[in-house]
Amino acid sequence: MPEAPFSRGAQHPPTAAPFATAAGPSGLLTSLAPLLAEWLPRQRWFAGKGRPVTGFALVCVTELLPWRADGGTPGLLHLLVRAQQPEPPGHRHGSGCGHRRGAAASDCYQLLLGARPTLPPPLAPALIGRPRGGPLDGQTVYEALFDPRLTTLLLERLRMPGRLGPLRFVREPSSTIPPVLPPRLMTAEQSNSSVVYGDTFILKLFRRVSPGTNPDLELPRALARTGCTRVPAPAAWFEAEPPAEGAGPRPEPFTLGVLQPFLAGSRDGWQLALDTLAARGDFTGAARALGRATAEVHLAMARGLPTSVLRRPQIEHLAAAMSERLDSAAAAVPALQPYRTALHGAYEDLAALGRAGRTWSAQRIHGDLHLGQALLTGGEGGGGGGRWSLIDFEGEPSRPLAERRRPQPPVRDIAGMLRSFDYAAAVGCHEHPQEWAGRTRAAYCAGYADASGTDPRDEPELLRAHETDKAVYEVLYEARHRPDWLSVPMTAIRRLAGLRT
Repeated sequence: MPEAPFSRGAQHPPTAAPFATAAGPSGLLTSLAPLLAEWLPRQRWFAGKGRPVTGFALVCVTELLPWRADGGTPGLLHLLVRAQQPEPPGHRHGSGCGHRRGAAASDCYQLLLGARPTLPPPLAPALIGRPRGGPLDGQTVYEALFDPRLTTLLLERLRMPGRLGPLRFVREPSSTIPPVLPPRLMTAEQSNSSVVYGDTFILKLFRRVSPGTNPDLELPRALARTGCTRVPAPAAWFEAEPPAEGAGPRPEPFTLGVLQPFLAGSRDGWQLALDTLAARGDFTGAARALGRATAEVHLAMARGLPTSVLRRPQIEHLAAAMSERLDSAAAAVPALQPYRTALHGAYEDLAALGRAGRTWSAQRIHGDLHLGQALLTGGEGGGGGGRWSLIDFEGEPSRPLAERRRPQPPVRDIAGMLRSFDYAAAVGCHEHPQEWAGRTRAAYCAGYADASGTDPRDEPELLRAHETDKAVYEVLYEARHRPDWLSVPMTAIRRLAGLRT
């Protein structure tokens, strides 16, 4: 597609803050650094909580909309910034925004900053602060996604693809994006931010970014090419092409945001399950239909993307990695200690099958599948009516991008959904949560078999190992962040450990 050049943009090699000059992009980050050091750790999508921010490095900055000092026009700046922090325990060096071995750990974040002399009252919650010095001296800087005028500009950039400095805006040739769609920022965000445009499109903006195509762009595009309609196909997206560092190769583009159809009137599976539990209804019909939808998506990914075969070395490596995660979690959460031997046995059973010559197929998967990543459009209650769609193919954001893009057994997705049923039963306060979860799990697996011809329960060692690995992760997460919920995964741990007694 032809690309029209845009007016202004600047990009500079990453340099640790503070900068020496008081003007230009270097002076910009110097003046913003004290404000960002206070504001960033308070954001839900900031990954480095619990560790101090020791500095910043500018990857690139782009002026999407010039501001006027008289306040007639708000400014819009796009930044990719590295937040430098002490290395966390067990940190593994990898490709990032110029992170060099031996340097402080850093994550790269996408920031969209508005600038006005003063903020109107509706934008007060978006305040970041007032820089001293630098090109924004005297302006009020704020989170631009709260400003409908600036989020409308983002949609216009996607409607009219082209380049602006390091940014590249792309639209699918077959997509039609209307010119006037009122924006609203979604507030229930975790690792990213989303803006809905007129109940027609949703723009997902990735906050913590790294070089390479994000799976939430790559996989829906590949699925659209196969004709799979279970996943909304991207209509447009944008990315950054940062400069090379020194004599090294230029990094791969960073995927920054994806515009997809918004499924208006849909309900996510998590809330639907809780509503069904509250009404003492039956969720098995919905679970079976969701199993069929999951299988259809897996089959489409296997058709449209490369697959591989896990043989003895890969299976033994997989089991060893699971065992290492268990040992690490048990060292941090003593409640796991009594179950370590039995849980390790689940991983050893998997490795033994590999040594005996068993193989399994591996392919691209969702990577973080649970009830909240499934949307039901139409239908009533917890029955099988309506149509399920799957969303958010980013995978687990805390894992390196290369790992999230690696082919894996589809059963990993299935195990994630089975664990989600356990959580729903517990949070929904069913009087017999394990019975409800058991029926729902069975219905989901049966639905998966309906569409794929393969029942996940026919591979008990593979399924148990992956479900155990997921439950161990949940124990560590709940112990650190939601100790009141620790009993939910611990119930699963006791059940999974009992399968080998």
